[in-house]
Amino acid sequence: MSKFGSKNSLAGSDFAAIGALNVERMTRRALTQRVMDALAPGAPPLAVAFCNAHTAEIALRDRVYREALDRFCVVNDGIGLEIAVRILERRGFPENLNGTDFVPALFADLPKGSRIYLLGAAPGVAEEAGRRFVERFPHIELAGARHGYFRPEEEGDVVRGIAAARADILLVALGNPGQELFIARHFDALGAKAMFGVGALFDFAAERVARAPAWMRKARLEWAFRVAQEPGRLLRRYTIETAAFLIAVLRLRVLEEAR
Repeated sequence: MSKFGSKNSLAGSDFAAIGALNVERMTRRALTQRVMDALAPGAPPLAVAFCNAHTAEIALRDRVYREALDRFCVVNDGIGLEIAVRILERRGFPENLNGTDFVPALFADLPKGSRIYLLGAAPGVAEEAGRRFVERFPHIELAGARHGYFRPEEEGDVVRGIAAARADILLVALGNPGQELFIARHFDALGAKAMFGVGALFDFAAERVARAPAWMRKARLEWAFRVAQEPGRLLRRYTIETAAFLIAVLRLRVLEEAR
């Protein structure tokens, strides 16, 4: 395990170390319990980052982002992370965890009256995703929703609005690294008990973007489906940037073996 420990990680946690980035080896059930513990009265707040190859590639080269992730429970998302840790440690993760699947499953388990706030995506998308979530899970409440197209000088008002909503769960969909940096900057001011960076979740939930068929998700090929949908935005991420990340991982392996 790396010497860089996460403030949202428990003592004795099992980590995969990718350079200075720690990713927890965790099951869906264990992560759900971690969230439930954070919802208990008096518990410290929890921030969760779903780390895919894109996230890790940025963290390896950007110290500010890497240090921001120290405030998070970082869990694995996608085949790129699985390949990386098998190269480095010859042992993968117990499950693939991604926000698009984990968050709705978490909502099903939340106590009655739990309040959620959605921040991010284009105007109207967060509101529609929130409406669909409470329709699907009527035991939870929508504390508020706001699009992610705000100017830097408006950020303080956005944070105050979230805090005033008194949400238990905050979902932030501002993309990587923006969503995690936003949470880290305002960790104590947001007032939520559990905070998540969720990427494209709102677009999927509001059906603005289609998800890959179940068989592709099971085969860990959802990335290919997304590239086919949005090649202009995602082709470079899933080809050149992922290749750069895996080359960096191979270098880490060589350095480790040379010690």
